Amino acid sequence: MIPRLLLVLLTSAVAVTAQVHYHDHGQPWKQRARRGPDAEVPGWYYNLGISGIRIELIKDDPKAMLVRHVFARTPASKLIEPGDIITGVRRRRFKEEHQNGYGMRVFGAQGPVSEFAAALEHAMTKTGKGKLVLLIDRDGDEREVTLKIKDKRSYAQTYPARCKKSAEILAECLGYLLEHQQANGSFGNPAYGPFAALALLSTGKPKHVKAVKRAARQYARQTTANDRGGGLINWRYMAAAIVLSEYYLATREKWVLPELEEIYQFLKWSQYTSMRQINPRARKSHPDAVPKTERRAHGGWGHNPGFEGYGPISMITGQGALAFALMKTCGIEIDRRLHDHAYEFLARGTGKNGYLWYADEAAGMHNWADMGRTGASGIANWLSPWKGKHYRERALAHARCIGEHPESFPDTHGSPILGMGYAALAASVDKKSFRKLMDANRWWFVLSRCPDGTFYYQPNRDNAGYGADSRLSATAVTAFIYSIPNRGLHITGKPLRENKRR
Repeated sequence: MIPRLLLVLLTSAVAVTAQVHYHDHGQPWKQRARRGPDAEVPGWYYNLGISGIRIELIKDDPKAMLVRHVFARTPASKLIEPGDIITGVRRRRFKEEHQNGYGMRVFGAQGPVSEFAAALEHAMTKTGKGKLVLLIDRDGDEREVTLKIKDKRSYAQTYPARCKKSAEILAECLGYLLEHQQANGSFGNPAYGPFAALALLSTGKPKHVKAVKRAARQYARQTTANDRGGGLINWRYMAAAIVLSEYYLATREKWVLPELEEIYQFLKWSQYTSMRQINPRARKSHPDAVPKTERRAHGGWGHNPGFEGYGPISMITGQGALAFALMKTCGIEIDRRLHDHAYEFLARGTGKNGYLWYADEAAGMHNWADMGRTGASGIANWLSPWKGKHYRERALAHARCIGEHPESFPDTHGSPILGMGYAALAASVDKKSFRKLMDANRWWFVLSRCPDGTFYYQPNRDNAGYGADSRLSATAVTAFIYSIPNRGLHITGKPLRENKRR
């Protein structure tokens, strides 16, 4: 009889069955963090909450998890070892199998991932008494191991609203963000950085607002009206528009308005409205993406101006529409036609069920998946500065679609961090949808929280961003999501003061 551990190691390199999408060539497991607390971990594995354990999902044991790393000075250290196979929790074997792949039929955390999360959360309750009992197979020898969980805080049913644990975690996350703000004022990747800045700004505390001012100044330094650079430039301008707009609405500091005007001039130029804007390079690099008619992709934004890359896509266009809405609210004069072009792009890509597809062509009426772009469009429609019941109707359709299909929340195309932030934000305009989203993904917030209080970027479909950062982006988006019920920002429902027009 082949020992269970040997069988696992012999088969772990082939195609596997599990919750996250992973491949024959070793992704995501072989990817490593270059710096930070996860640099010691030999790969990109699932974090099992504050236990201190990292695991890989395996083929021939779809109801088990292979331990790949244990952090020192954590509940699991000196009790659990790399190579151990976790087969169950609370003296019961795992019931469901993992899933593998990407799509509607496999989204979610069924199997040992969600079952472990439920057991860990139970250990943090009064009933659980801080004890997490694991079933372990070590070299064919099965045994029970009890971890002592010191954190006795449990989430309220209404989390993150009216929840003491959520409030305490939010405070811890904000402290981490302050400590890791870079010398130039940024919070790392300019596309993810807004979540850190917005979470801090939402509190209104002077030290937090001061930190966000440094971030806003950095965005201002990086943006000009005539920027003709490349490198996915539109993402950075969307982020700058959103952060600077919220900062202005919170502080009314006049220096922000000229900066917003510059960003608006750039976004006017980079928004696709004519075939004359197509860069000749795009016809060579992505010939299939170049539109054959004037109206195709009209009104959207892509990774770069000039149709470079895949051309206009919904995720960036949703942010562009939101940027226009916020800048208009700040007092910047926005061309109504350009506003309408962006919103029409989003409407063309939205199906009858409220789901927004990749570009400006709707998917089937029963299709759904990456909810980040649906979220970006949802909040943009909710905040449209021009009146019209169709904006609110579209926003609610987006929110309800997110609530009905919350499973893809942490595993979206491109960047799950962006997807999570915008999906939660849009869902929050409808209380029932937000509740469904948070309840379905409670496992993620339980397992992503590390022993040091930070949050971890779990493996995902595109494996995007882990090598550059494993904690800051996930901690930032968690802080942002937990801040939503506090309504400290315009985008989260803070009442506006009278706008000061120039």
